[in-house]
Amino acid sequence: MEPLKKINELKNLIDKCNYEYYVLDNPSLTDQEYDRMMNELLTLEKAFPEYATQDSPTKRVGGQAIEKFIKVAHSSPMMSLSNVYNEEELRDFDQRIKKEIGTNFSYVAEVKIDGLSVSLKYENGLLVRGATRGDGVYGEDITENVKTIPSIPLSIKFQGALEVRGEIFMSKKAFKALNVEQETLGLEPFKNPRNAAAGSIRQLDPKIVGKRKLDAFLYYLMDREIVDNHWDSLQKMKALTFKINSESERCQTIDAVWKYIAKIDSIRHNLSYDIDGVVIKVNEYRYYNQIGYTAKSPKWATAYKFAPEEMVTRLTGITFQIGRTGVVTPVAEMDPVLISGSVVARATLHNEDYCVEKDIRIGDYIVVRKAAEIIPEVVRCLFERRTGEERKFQMIDKCPKCGERLIRKSNEADYYCLNPNCDAKKIEGLIHFAARDAYDIDGLGEKAVIDFYNDGFLSDIADIFTLKERFQELILKEGFGLKSISNLMDGIEQSKQHNLDKLLFGLGIRHVGAKVAKIIAQKFISIDRLLTITEEDLLQTNDIGEVIAKSIVDYFQNPTNRDRLKKLTAYGLKMTYTADKITKTTSFTEKTVVLTGSLTNYSRSDAQTIIERLGGKVSASVSKKTDMILAGAEAGSKLDKGLALGIKIINEAEFEAMVNQEK
Repeated sequence: MEPLKKINELKNLIDKCNYEYYVLDNPSLTDQEYDRMMNELLTLEKAFPEYATQDSPTKRVGGQAIEKFIKVAHSSPMMSLSNVYNEEELRDFDQRIKKEIGTNFSYVAEVKIDGLSVSLKYENGLLVRGATRGDGVYGEDITENVKTIPSIPLSIKFQGALEVRGEIFMSKKAFKALNVEQETLGLEPFKNPRNAAAGSIRQLDPKIVGKRKLDAFLYYLMDREIVDNHWDSLQKMKALTFKINSESERCQTIDAVWKYIAKIDSIRHNLSYDIDGVVIKVNEYRYYNQIGYTAKSPKWATAYKFAPEEMVTRLTGITFQIGRTGVVTPVAEMDPVLISGSVVARATLHNEDYCVEKDIRIGDYIVVRKAAEIIPEVVRCLFERRTGEERKFQMIDKCPKCGERLIRKSNEADYYCLNPNCDAKKIEGLIHFAARDAYDIDGLGEKAVIDFYNDGFLSDIADIFTLKERFQELILKEGFGLKSISNLMDGIEQSKQHNLDKLLFGLGIRHVGAKVAKIIAQKFISIDRLLTITEEDLLQTNDIGEVIAKSIVDYFQNPTNRDRLKKLTAYGLKMTYTADKITKTTSFTEKTVVLTGSLTNYSRSDAQTIIERLGGKVSASVSKKTDMILAGAEAGSKLDKGLALGIKIINEAEFEAMVNQEK
C-alpha cells in the first residue's frame, strides 16, 4: 500500500480508537494493538514527513516547550453563572424566567464539572486554538497543551468556523496516580483534582501536560444558527465527536429539575470526576435575548451549588495571621482532615466575636467546611465531646510579627496592626499586588516575594519595578537562575500595560475589591482624577457607599501612597482605564452614541463600557455627528433633539438585543 494511503488509514483507525476509549469508554482494540498502530504511524510520518498533518494523532505527544502563554481576546465574553443554594432560590429563578417569557419553555440540567473553562476554535474542521477563560474577555492561548488531551478532537467533520466551550478536568483516578508520582519524586502533592488540572494545563511544556491524563467535557456550542436549542446543540456536538456528559437531562418543569438535582446529589461521590453543583439552562435559544443578561452572567442560566461538605476534627491550637490591610485573623490549627477533595489542617475563625459567640476552645472537636467550596472555616464545636480540659479562646493585644499594640475600632469586629512598617503587612501586600487577580505579574509568586523581601530587594510595591537593577544578584540566587529571572523581568515589563482597575485592586485599598476597582476605574478613568477625588464624587457612583468612599479618599490623600503612585507613574505603569474592545465589526463600530434617561438593567457606566468594547464612542451631547441615542425612562431634551435631527433612537430592549447579537 502506498505511504499516504496507509498513513490516512492508520490516522482514521487511531482517531476511531481514541473516540471509543476516551469518549465512549468502550474500546474495541487492546492496548497492544493500539500501540502497534501508533508506532507504525510514527515510523511512516518520520520516513515521509510531507504527509504528516497537524491533525495527526501523533501530535498529541506534545510539541516544543514555550517561553510563555500569549493572551488572546475571546470572540464573545466567557461569562460566569449566578448561583442558587436551595430549593427556594431555585424556584425564585424559575419564577423570574416565567415572568419574562411565560410557561412555554423547558430546561436542560447538567452536572457542574469542577475544572477550568476552555474555549476551542475550529477552522474547516481543524483545531486552531484553545484558550483559558482568563478574565472572561481575555484568556491565555493553550493550544499546544489542549492538543495533548485525548478526548478533544484535533479535527472534526465541519466546514467553516466553529467554537465550542467546556471544562477541562482531571479524573479522580488520574489525580491519585499523579500524586503518587509527585510523592515518589519528593514533590508537593496537589490539593485536589481541580488544582491539579489547572496546574497541569498551564505547564509550559506540552509533553508534561500530555502525561497528566487530562480530560474534557464540552457543553456549549457558540453558533446558535446551527440548532435552535441547547439540548440539540449537545447532540450536535456529540455527533461531531466531542465528549458530552451523559448525565445531562432535558427537564420540562422546575419540579423535574429539582428531582434531577436530588438524583445527582445522591450519586455525585460515586462519579469518576468531581462536581460542585448542577447547571440549569433555559433550553430554547429564542428566549435568551428576552430574558437577558447582567454585566457578568446570563439571566437564562444558573448554577445550583451543593451544600458544603462538613467534617469533624480536633482543634489543636489557635494562631493569628496578619493580612495586607493589617487585619488580624485568628486561625484554627487542627488535625488534618479531607474536605471536598483536599486535606485541610488550618481554617479561618474570622474574628474575636465569632470565637466568643461560638465558644470555641482549644482541644474542642469541631465541625469544619469549605465556605463556597474554597475557604475552610469552623462551623461549630461539639460541646457534648468536651472533657473539661479545653482552653478558652483569648484574643491577643499585640501584633505577633512586629509587637505593636493592636487596635479595634468601636464599630468593627476586627483588630488591626497599624504599624506601616510591619513585615507581615508588607509581605502580604506585595503578594496580593503580584497575584493573578490583581496586577498579574508572571514569575512573582508567594515564595519569590518572601525571598526577595527577606533579602532586602523588596519593601514596597514600587520596588518591584526596580528589580531589573538587581538582575545579576537575582540570577545567582538558589532556585532561580537566568531563565526564571529573565521571564520575571519580562512579566514585570508586560504588567505595566494592565488597565487601571488591575492597579487599583493591586494597591490593596481597604474595602476595594476587584469589582469596586473596575467601577471606579471605568468612571474616573485616571489616577490624576482620583488624586483629587472627594467622598461626594464617589457617592454619586453605583455600588459605592460611605465606608468605601472614605477609604478611597483616605488612601489617595495619604502622602506615602501619593509618593508611591508618583514612583509607579515614573516607572511607566499605565495610569488610565481603557475599555476593552473586540476586533470584529459590530453594530456599534465607529458609531457615536448618546445615553439619556435611566436604564433598568445597566448603570450608565456599564452601558458606556459595553458600547466602547464593541467599538463605539459615547458622547455627552447630541449633534449632527451622533449616530444613535440609547433612551431610557424619563429621557429628556437629548431625546427631543435627536428626534428633531432624525437620529436613530433605540430603547433598552433593542440595546440588549444588539449587544447579545455579538455574543
